[in-house]
Amino acid sequence: MGQRVSKTRVAELFAKKGCNIYATCEAAGISRRTFYNWLNRDKKFSQLIEDSQEALLDAAESKLISKINDGDTTSIIFFLKTKGKKRGYVEQIEQKVEVNPFLELMKSLPDE
Repeated sequence: MGQRVSKTRVAELFAKKGCNIYATCEAAGISRRTFYNWLNRDKKFSQLIEDSQEALLDAAESKLISKINDGDTTSIIFFLKTKGKKRGYVEQIEQKVEVNPFLELMKSLPDE
């Protein structure tokens, strides 16, 4: 019979596997269902998982900032589109209306 793995060990594996649930479950020898059951029922485990996800997000943001500081245009544009929206850095989709709603309403009214 297999060794029983602790939730703490699974949380450690989760961080080491880049917050990938499949890879974590494979390495720990548990099912995804077990992982999600723990996640939904155990606040301490859930917090450990959330902390790992936040740490990974922090690491990615640090890399993005590093690229921005290096003058990487794509990173700069991405940052402005996501964090600079209130300053107008958004892509707008223009929609051309071919139908005049007022004219369509007038056409639908009965003639007198």
